[in-house]
Amino acid sequence: MQHHDWIVIGGGPAGQKAALQGAREGRRVLLVDQGRAPGGECVNRGTIPSKTLRETARHFAEVRRRSADTLAVEVTPDVQLAGLMTRLDVVREAHAHTLSAQMEREGVTFRQARARFTGAKTLLLQPPSGASEDVSADAVFIATGSRPRKPADVPIDHENVLDSDSILSLVYLPRSLVVMGAGVIAIEFASIFISLGVEVTVIDRNTLPVGFMDEDLSRGFVRAFEARGGRFLGGRQYTDVAADGLGSVHVTLEDGEVVKGEKVLCALGRLPNLDRLDVEKAGLTRTERGYLVADAHGHTSVPGIYAAGDVIGPPALASTSMEQGRRAARHALGQPVPDEDFGMVPSGVYTIPEMGSVGLTEAQARETHGEVLVGRASFVELARGMIQGAEEGFLKIIADPTGTKILGCHALGEGSAELVHLGEMAMLGGLKPEVFVDRTFNFPTMAEAYRVAVQDLLAKARTARGSVPRVAA
Repeated sequence: MQHHDWIVIGGGPAGQKAALQGAREGRRVLLVDQGRAPGGECVNRGTIPSKTLRETARHFAEVRRRSADTLAVEVTPDVQLAGLMTRLDVVREAHAHTLSAQMEREGVTFRQARARFTGAKTLLLQPPSGASEDVSADAVFIATGSRPRKPADVPIDHENVLDSDSILSLVYLPRSLVVMGAGVIAIEFASIFISLGVEVTVIDRNTLPVGFMDEDLSRGFVRAFEARGGRFLGGRQYTDVAADGLGSVHVTLEDGEVVKGEKVLCALGRLPNLDRLDVEKAGLTRTERGYLVADAHGHTSVPGIYAAGDVIGPPALASTSMEQGRRAARHALGQPVPDEDFGMVPSGVYTIPEMGSVGLTEAQARETHGEVLVGRASFVELARGMIQGAEEGFLKIIADPTGTKILGCHALGEGSAELVHLGEMAMLGGLKPEVFVDRTFNFPTMAEAYRVAVQDLLAKARTARGSVPRVAA
């Protein structure tokens, strides 16, 4: 039996960071993944493909919008899809190559194989061809990600009814698409396809999409989505999904309404990839929902076995998975690891328009602090926003009742996922909101939204105190 210092199972964001952290500290690391190269779902069917499609769809939508005004350019559906898939393949291959080169440079050994536990820290590796191999390690990291959930009452055949994997294999753009679900994956794909001219209807049991985001962002997305011709049917439940054999799929709702689409995307959650890993043989325990039980450092109940990423449950974001993998590796190395949880982790939802969030939502802030102050800045009123042709978008800053502590920053509009990082740094540094008024910003920039929003917030604070507003320079 071949022994390694570390074995990392899964080559996605969490596994990559754990493997690299260990290799850089001199550990002999074996990275095992079923794919031909490191990357996992993130590269092949997750973050990288969907965000690449999003950027390309946004580009085509912008070209089409400007063509209607000033350019004699026709962007047909066939041209759109050809461009989408070409760009997707290029980015996917480039990213996979970069990851492989990085692993090789840092001394990580990669093995394409399926892994199964045979004991606490022993595994059987089954490659696509050739003999199986027994291996062991001082530490094992489980980062096998997740897969689309397939409800028993939804006939996912990957032809008429798709999941978030098979929708990436479309050979033509459908005339219409019905999206079941309103989580991150669901509304990202909904906004991609409506930007390409597809008729899109979103159905979900919740009244608003992405319920973990600030309500103003969710409502703002719905307004923008419907302004582009989409339908959002919130607070609705399906009772039946069936293809009619004539090129349409019928989704029947509880109230009897039938929503028809040429294709249906089922995006009703994801499940951890653990069923074929035989984690019970390692003595590991799972939650009622099937996730592995691990502490804040990713350490499971079995000494020397760690878990990170989607296999331990929400938030299941690529960004948090990376940090979870890194923290687990640092803990295994005996290095200092932050004790705080991931409450300050920013969230980005790559819809069109984009959403970014960090800290408390307004509802959470009011629950904790009672009355709060809220400052806003409209992207349409910023010089950079006007130049870029912004049609919607805003930055929202939430502060405590005294106006001296920032509790949350939320943005809707192009670049929002990046814009909130400035607020995150201010919150982590304990800076007061007024710091954004008393500093110089490049002009024109979207970052100026912070000054505008804070000026609005401080004006409300002075009004609440009954003082005369101070005009900032």
